[in-house]
Amino acid sequence: MQIAVDISLYPLNGEYVPPIKDFIERISRHPGITLEYNSLSTQLRGEFDVVMDALRSEVRGTFAGPDRAVFVMKMIGGAEAPR
Repeated sequence: MQIAVDISLYPLNGEYVPPIKDFIERISRHPGITLEYNSLSTQLRGEFDVVMDALRSEVRGTFAGPDRAVFVMKMIGGAEAPR
């Protein structure tokens, strides 16, 4: 099943741009995921298990870092995930 995820990352420190760029770069290395981003959020598309495995890995990586952060995600599933 295809899914689409709209995700925003809010690092809770004064230097918020580097952690956002780092997350986008890490998630973009996962094969099978289509990635688009704008000034408000990043959109991921792909097979459910592929996208969820990548999110689990990279969200964990962000939370394991020295700074606190908030993720806000919206997901839509089904054969016709929006493009």
